Amino acid sequence: MKEKWIIVTGAGSGIGKEIVKECVSKGYSVIACDINDGALKQLAEDTKGQGYIETYVVDVKKGKDVKDLFYQIKDKNLYGLVNNAGVYLGKNLLDYEENEIDFVMNINIKGYVYFSKCFGELLMKKEIEGAIINISSVSGMEGSSDAIYGMSKAAILGLTKSCAMNFSPYIRVNVVAPTMVNTDMMKNIPEWRKNEYIAHQLIPSFVTPQDVADTVLFLLSSQAKHYTGATFDLNSGCYLR
Repeated sequence: MKEKWIIVTGAGSGIGKEIVKECVSKGYSVIACDINDGALKQLAEDTKGQGYIETYVVDVKKGKDVKDLFYQIKDKNLYGLVNNAGVYLGKNLLDYEENEIDFVMNINIKGYVYFSKCFGELLMKKEIEGAIINISSVSGMEGSSDAIYGMSKAAILGLTKSCAMNFSPYIRVNVVAPTMVNTDMMKNIPEWRKNEYIAHQLIPSFVTPQDVADTVLFLLSSQAKHYTGATFDLNSGCYLR
């Protein structure tokens, strides 16, 4: 397992940090990417002695940054990619400025595209097996009070299915769509929306970063070898489909 490298974006905090820790605990080596150098240094300190992690400061919305990263890691035995980096502004569509729309779309959509493209190119060229797990949201399936965020997360569902087709038979591509996850990002969700989610849940407890990480680890494993192009709802029965 030490020979299998997993790339995790948005690795410095929240869901990404928990995914990194779980990957390391299962014996994977991790390439942890984040735009926040301080958060990456803290991650390295928090996981010191627990496994092998390399940290890279990467701005996911810049294609050149992503290409430069893959040039540095191209000789590693890459196996997995977890597209997790994202931003949520918690704004009404009517209040969005043009630069804010670009900011959200560049991180939440283009970042996933850039990483998926570079990862796919490397593994398909070598004809080796791998897995991509994209982190979307229930907002991409049910809508969001923040229309730009909801749109960006809906786009990831389509990207996942298309990449599953384009990268077969070598790379499995799946998506995890959690409900509200107990991270700092949740502070931006309006109280009425939080209450609405909770009122609909069949399981009356918050989804945690650990819960998301557990699902990601399953999808990276051989136990998920027949899953590709699939969406994994992680919403405590809030919405039944």
